[in-house]
Amino acid sequence: MTDHLDGAVIPTGFDVPVEPLRRAAHFTGEPGCIAEARAFASLFLEQLRTDWCATIDERTDGAVLLVVSELVTNADRHSNGPYILELEGTDASVAVTVYDSSVTLPRVFPRDPERVGRHGLEIVRALVDNVTVERVPVGKCVRAELKLASG
Repeated sequence: MTDHLDGAVIPTGFDVPVEPLRRAAHFTGEPGCIAEARAFASLFLEQLRTDWCATIDERTDGAVLLVVSELVTNADRHSNGPYILELEGTDASVAVTVYDSSVTLPRVFPRDPERVGRHGLEIVRALVDNVTVERVPVGKCVRAELKLASG
């Protein structure tokens, strides 16, 4: 809601979003899905900047896209079916959630610079503030939460 006083626009505090911005996309695992997921996330971040006036610097932007890439790649590689990417955000945080059909929970391996592969969850954990993994009726859900820089 906005009040007008002698031609001036005065925000009343009711014209900001109340609910987090939420978007979801379904992927089948066809070639190109990971790039599509990254493009979907880029559009989401732009909308978050516009709708929520979120301050998202290049580093955070890159971190969100890398988290999307890693989680979607894991779902693509380790599940036997489609997966869902869900993004949720405000001016303070972004959450990246991936649902897939595998009931096998991801493992975090000890740091080993000589190990080839299996660094995905390690990378995600280094970039985000919180990671949760849980079984859901159709498989599992991996959620990574990042705080955005204030002001």
